[in-house]
Amino acid sequence: MNAPRRDAVPPAHPDPAALPNARKYLIFAVMAFGQFMALIDIQIVAASLNDVQAGLSAGPAEISWVQTGYLMAELVMIPFSAFLAQALSTRWLFALSAGLFTAASALCGAAWDIDSMIAFRVLQGFVGGAMIPTVFATGFALFTGPQRAMIPAILGMIAVLAPTLGPTVGGWLTDAFGWRSIFYVNVVPGIAVTALAAALIRVDRSDLSLLRRIDYAHLAAMAAFLGGLQYVLEEGPRYDWFDDPAIAAAGWISFVGLLLFLERSRNSAGPIVKLTPFRSPTFVFACVFNLVIGFGLYSATYLIPLFLGRVRGYDSLQIGTTVFVTGVAQILSVVVAARLSQRVDPRRMIAAGLSLFALSLWSTSFLTSEWGFWSLALPQALRGFSIMLCIVPSVTLALSGFAAAELRYASGLFNLMRNLGGAIGIAVVTTWLQDDTRGNVARIGESLGEAHRHAPDLVAALADRVAQWTVDASQALLIAQGEFAQVVTRQALTLAFNDVFRLMSWLFLAALLLVPFCRPAAPEAVKAAKAADAH
Repeated sequence: MNAPRRDAVPPAHPDPAALPNARKYLIFAVMAFGQFMALIDIQIVAASLNDVQAGLSAGPAEISWVQTGYLMAELVMIPFSAFLAQALSTRWLFALSAGLFTAASALCGAAWDIDSMIAFRVLQGFVGGAMIPTVFATGFALFTGPQRAMIPAILGMIAVLAPTLGPTVGGWLTDAFGWRSIFYVNVVPGIAVTALAAALIRVDRSDLSLLRRIDYAHLAAMAAFLGGLQYVLEEGPRYDWFDDPAIAAAGWISFVGLLLFLERSRNSAGPIVKLTPFRSPTFVFACVFNLVIGFGLYSATYLIPLFLGRVRGYDSLQIGTTVFVTGVAQILSVVVAARLSQRVDPRRMIAAGLSLFALSLWSTSFLTSEWGFWSLALPQALRGFSIMLCIVPSVTLALSGFAAAELRYASGLFNLMRNLGGAIGIAVVTTWLQDDTRGNVARIGESLGEAHRHAPDLVAALADRVAQWTVDASQALLIAQGEFAQVVTRQALTLAFNDVFRLMSWLFLAALLLVPFCRPAAPEAVKAAKAADAH
């Protein structure tokens, strides 16, 4: 028997960029769709939590864990995915992530009580979180030159389009087929993504020996840090932050977990997350920009539907129709952002994006209780267009200076920043909104109570009109007072929304101060990183 030829052995380090273009585009399309499926699931479920709560006979505190548990688990997986991609290979990590996400979705749809639902959602968030950073790293490994410029544009569009479409899709599915359909809708596309990922993705090789050297203390510390932080941010606005014992305990657990995580990252022989990308000042600045982008993106996506629901009284379909303008603008801006990224200094581009985003937030800070589709159309279109001018250069700045293994860690950390920015943003703006609303109600009440004000006369006149339909004068007065209180609350809430949007616009303007200090990675640094990885 002839011995196998040495040159028949496949290379130890496959070169993804050497694959045929058709194969590269197909791999990227499959992975991008998997990322979209994981991202949109968050908002689809958020739009239907009330129906899930009713279907499982859950309490308000219990149902919040359907989202909190998912987000906590996803946040832990995002940085962990770089280690798993090295150990299992990108092919099998993505296929397992998509397959287990699909199975967990089916289990969520079959949940029999709130405890089983929470358990399956935690599993779904954890396994699905691996798809998000993996596609960024793979896209940058597959493509070079002008082709690479489209990667941050397409993935950026997915990252912002999923939260925009989620509430509309979730509301429609729930109304048409019931709340369980929001989970079952993942099954067929999930199976397809799993099969195609296993069949197509061939960009690196596994190193299973890493699994035997895994630092479980490092993993536990990261889980405690990120999970505790997500819990504090998710539940803090609802329970008055650290005045609640459970939130205070979670805060301490997160802080101790952070200290141990940093110690293990520095001293562990086999860390699960390498912080070496932070040695690059450009990467640090890009992460700060991504934190601010996540803050603005997720906060604005959260606030506009909230305003339309609580102030205007819109249903889910009306809200979805109104916010759809943002998604259309995002799609139209993809090609513009991709072309600009090839011709314009990324610092100039992100400066323009941050400025336009700040302008869109400022123009939204003049809300009245009558604003609807047409009033919000221009500010939302401007926000949708500008967010791509922020995301595309920030991704380019963050990931262009790395190659292969370090690119995976950089992608995980970079995506973590946007998720953290979103979690921090929603928690902060919710707190701002609550505090400002209470303050505005108090000020309006004081103003109406001053001499020569006609509020008592208005209430009395309204009570007289209500009395025409009821024989009980005291009941008519209570109804009139309740209606008047609703008007005051709606106006106070509208003023609070304006205050929050104005504060957010100042945050984006403050981020502009960092742009001159950011230096793109030199071409020599990129070549050196690739050469080092080749050896």
